[in-house]
Amino acid sequence: MIVLWTDGLLFLLVLMIVSLGFYLRGKEHLQRPLAKIKSSRAGMVALVVLFFFVIIGLMDSIHFKLANDKTNEVISLLDYWATPIREQQEKSYSAPFSAYLYSKELIRSEDGVQRWTYSRLKYGGRHLINPETEKTQDIAKKAALGFVKGAALFGFVFFLLWGLRKQQNKVLLPNKTSKAVWLTTFVMVSGSYTLIDLSTWYHVLGTDKVGEDVFYQTVKSIRTGLVIGTLTTLIMLPLAIVFGILAGFFRGWVDDVIQYIYTTLNSIPSVLLIAASILMVQVYMANNEDQFTNLVVRADMRLFFLCLILGVTSWTGLCRLLRAETMKLREMEYVQAAQALGVRRRIILIRHILPNVMHIVLISVVLDFSSLVLAEAVLSYINIGVDPTTYSWGNMINGARLEMAREPIVWWSLLASFLFMFSLVLAANIFADTVRDAFDPRRANND
Repeated sequence: MIVLWTDGLLFLLVLMIVSLGFYLRGKEHLQRPLAKIKSSRAGMVALVVLFFFVIIGLMDSIHFKLANDKTNEVISLLDYWATPIREQQEKSYSAPFSAYLYSKELIRSEDGVQRWTYSRLKYGGRHLINPETEKTQDIAKKAALGFVKGAALFGFVFFLLWGLRKQQNKVLLPNKTSKAVWLTTFVMVSGSYTLIDLSTWYHVLGTDKVGEDVFYQTVKSIRTGLVIGTLTTLIMLPLAIVFGILAGFFRGWVDDVIQYIYTTLNSIPSVLLIAASILMVQVYMANNEDQFTNLVVRADMRLFFLCLILGVTSWTGLCRLLRAETMKLREMEYVQAAQALGVRRRIILIRHILPNVMHIVLISVVLDFSSLVLAEAVLSYINIGVDPTTYSWGNMINGARLEMAREPIVWWSLLASFLFMFSLVLAANIFADTVRDAFDPRRANND
């Protein structure tokens, strides 16, 4: 097993979230906002969608080398599971569910006659004798079979969880929210199984210029989006929380120094700073090739540094919010009383200030996640994002701008990356709105 930098940090973040959940499970002041989140159908449905994305991202973050593989290639658990799709590489472009190449070429038939026509694909629809008449019915049958498999899997899990819940006599979600969550889960599981079954026989989202399956590329890009959104947050949070609380509580020269730091960072154009940092990383890897003998390791190092740079440049906004909130909290009666009683400042910061600014931290983290996912797409579009060998929606969109100029137009790469990125960002935004409504003290006073 091989642990990359981003793999280790991603699983560390998951462990921190699980530990925090167990720690906060019995806190009384969190019961009202958590109950409000559970009662929101839109928020819980969005959480289910995010959970599916996270599962795929974690599967793609377990890397290893096959024992009998002479190429010494590093693959992930998702790669191993999707080996049939990964290895079914065509000659060039092909449209979704097509059995032919997208462009005509000169073909010599068995009788020696040359014709200018569309070639059959090597893998897509290879089992069809006459695609024009058989394809539609064959797709319907295989889609129905995949849907039934997915529905059976969902039914097994549903009755298993329903039995455990009935045995423990616990109600986890309100009735209306529970129905929405189960319906969304059913659609996600059944739809996923349908696409998986179809992908073994067809290229459901077509192929790209080198004949690689676009559906495989799009699913692999999920990890990149999640890594950018989560690891950047993991890097920026300590800076924002520590500097924001210290500046607001101590004021004076401490506040002046911290303000000078984040004002200076904000004065530097972020795109230029990211471009300069990525160039430095490339120069370092070029001068130390013995440390980066594998393409996966090189791409992961660039992804890690991109998260680091985005984290260093994106903590200032949250730091300002926490500084302002801390300046208000330090004047509250309970903080003044603690200072008068001689309580250590460290204890005041940990027990009185930090818990009362966590709603701002939580809201900002969830809201910033979607903007960071979109930032990766923008940076990759202008060639200062992730490594070109890394699967990402930004790289797919960057490659699609040339494909859109072809005749006929190759549209499926752009559409696939847009739909998946839109789904992740939309789910993150809906869940962020739910969290904001639940934890915002002003909204709590109006309830």
